[in-house]
Amino acid sequence: MLLKKQGYPEEDELVLCTVTGVQHHSVFAKLDEYSKSGLIHISEVSPGRIRNIRDYVKEGKVIVCKILRINKEKGHIDLSLRRVNEGQRRAKLEEIKKEQFAEKIIEGLAKQFNFKPEQLHTKIMESLPKDFENVYPFFESISEGAQNFDKFDIDDKIKEALVSSITEKIKPREVSISGKLLMKTYDPEGVVHIKNSLLSVSKLKGDISISYNGAGKYSVRVISSDFKEAEKVLKKAVDKITTSFESSNGLISFERDEE
Repeated sequence: MLLKKQGYPEEDELVLCTVTGVQHHSVFAKLDEYSKSGLIHISEVSPGRIRNIRDYVKEGKVIVCKILRINKEKGHIDLSLRRVNEGQRRAKLEEIKKEQFAEKIIEGLAKQFNFKPEQLHTKIMESLPKDFENVYPFFESISEGAQNFDKFDIDDKIKEALVSSITEKIKPREVSISGKLLMKTYDPEGVVHIKNSLLSVSKLKGDISISYNGAGKYSVRVISSDFKEAEKVLKKAVDKITTSFESSNGLISFERDEE
């Protein structure tokens, strides 16, 4: 990574580590995001009895650990490998992967303008709004049109090139939420009523799709760049369909899909 984080991590923080040494009852690891090292006691490597610690870790292996304790006076950092579940591990690795992608964009622009990558990265990090701890989420926000480089101490030509590269390589986030409608009617014209009710959402703003699942069940899906906006659009769509269908004496229920 181009820039190491300053100071110490926080307790309970997840950190990316590289194993540097393995002993009978402990593991030494370098904190890749900080200029620090830590120790994993054998009891924090894996639950249950460990016969051979090298069955779990070896020198050079990249792992995700949780910060247990920090003694700043002695410079000691206690880590845990076993307290990181698979979901947390994947999320941390994905975060690092995205940050490295943002750094590739910076490296490319630095080379283009004869800058040292570390200098350009530092300039960007120093000017990041307080809501952002890392570069990639800020770049992602730029791709969505929510942020800009106006207040950054960077040459205008570099700003323009950065925005161009970001919008080309980082696509806006997509949030997808859905649910199922169950529609029943005993009216001879029931099929027409169902069709008209479902079509009633066609004039609503938003990316709404409806599909037939059989036996009077229909899936409603909304895609948006913002979760709250997706929730609003889905609610409007379901309310409109419900109002329309109930006006023709139809029975309707809705159930949200689990995320």
